[in-house]
Amino acid sequence: MKTNFKQIKEKVIETILMLSSATTSITVVLIVFFLFIEGVGVFNKKPIEEGFLLAVHPSNTIKKLEPAQIKDIFDKKITNWSALGGKNEPIVPFRTEDITEFYSEEELGENFEHFPEKIDEYVSKTPGVIAFFSEKYKSNNFHGRELDINKITVREFLSGEEWFPTAHPVAQMGVKPLILGTLWVSFGAILIALPIGLAAAIYLSEIARKRTRNFLKPLIELLAGIPSVVYGFFGLVVIVPLVQDVFNLPVGETGLAGSIVLAIMALPTIITISEDAMNNTPRAMKEASLALGASHWQTIYKVVIPYSASGITAGAILGIGRAIGETMAVLMVTGNAAVIPHTLLAPVRTIPATIAAELGEAASGGMHYKALFALGCILFIITFCINMLVEVVTHRNSHKKH
Repeated sequence: MKTNFKQIKEKVIETILMLSSATTSITVVLIVFFLFIEGVGVFNKKPIEEGFLLAVHPSNTIKKLEPAQIKDIFDKKITNWSALGGKNEPIVPFRTEDITEFYSEEELGENFEHFPEKIDEYVSKTPGVIAFFSEKYKSNNFHGRELDINKITVREFLSGEEWFPTAHPVAQMGVKPLILGTLWVSFGAILIALPIGLAAAIYLSEIARKRTRNFLKPLIELLAGIPSVVYGFFGLVVIVPLVQDVFNLPVGETGLAGSIVLAIMALPTIITISEDAMNNTPRAMKEASLALGASHWQTIYKVVIPYSASGITAGAILGIGRAIGETMAVLMVTGNAAVIPHTLLAPVRTIPATIAAELGEAASGGMHYKALFALGCILFIITFCINMLVEVVTHRNSHKKH
């Protein structure tokens, strides 16, 4: 009877564990699926605010424009339609608020009831016009021609160099500065953290006394539990002014400040994993090296580090993964300038910081909202590739040992 009860108990526990695992797996898959569904939606939209349109004179031969071309028109970098393959006539940009320059309040009406007719009149009598206005001001017998705008392509999204998702009349959705900013800050962090972390791991594993190790290791692991916003405050108060003074910069919020903060945050991961890997080096290998006449340092360099290379590599890559996905600390110390970085001493903006800063202000379901989800997809792909690299390196090295 007791045996049957024990079997039933084990079966129930096994079922609970299986359901828990299945629920977790399904939840992760659904989250990733939802992320990509929302993110891909940005490529099905035109980069113009919903409910607005661009119109030209009916005689204009231009049928379609790229978002960058429209921005250059309204920035007055392109001033003639011939530069876009049209007629040789000057471009006249027009926004809704410009209507008062051409018509009086009496002509527009006390409650702006004549607004649509006056916009139609202005567009129809101005050959070079390109007008940006709300669809509610489009009259029923509108004489202008609505201009078609190309949808955002994956290539333009990834290679574009300007990130202005709320720009008018057309949003600029280039994520290249954000991707490069993320990579610059992350790899800068790992270049700082890896040698320091490796040195600390060697000390804890091979040099420090047991009492010292038992004191330092929990202290280092405690760093991983500190909230990232605390690291951000530390970076803002200490590291940012230090970087500004040392390099004589106008501002200290730079990629270097972000790299230093992220390096500090990545140290517990690198030190812990590397130290555990070094402790797994067989004692017989160390004793054999010493018996052959090698010094303690030669044994560390020639035996311990090569044997634990997979663990050290995994720690470094996981440290990069932590750095790439960090949000709040980076948001506070990097300056948040969405420009292509050419040096770590300039302000940068990362993908996680962009999502954190802008998602609360983006209209749900809008183009800006979906563009931020697309950024999330890019971040997911980057971190997924890093995790896969850890698995490959760990598997390859463990296979070699066997």
